Amino acid sequence: MILDKLKALSDLNRLRIVCALQGGELCACQLIELLGIAGATVSRHVKQLVDAGLVNSRKEGKWVYYSLVRGNADDCLVDHIYQQARNDRIVISDIKRLIAIRKCDKNILCNKMGN
Repeated sequence: MILDKLKALSDLNRLRIVCALQGGELCACQLIELLGIAGATVSRHVKQLVDAGLVNSRKEGKWVYYSLVRGNADDCLVDHIYQQARNDRIVISDIKRLIAIRKCDKNILCNKMGN
């Protein structure tokens, strides 16, 4: 339902997650590093996005990866919101930080998070 999707996107951290995932799949540790909030809080936010049908999750080894759901009518909604948000100073900062975060060794990043 569209209302569920809009509610899921109405939180700044969830919006930041969706914008970050525009650049491709990220693991939970990368999202934790980006947002600078507790892993449990990131998990709660991502669960709401998954439940709303906006984000996919998959487990590979000790990592959980997240990506945007693609190939359905909701792509336009997410793309439109990203187009509006990408000029926001927080989203711009996130995009810049993601360049460095994506270069980090996930083993080191995950260990830093205590996983």
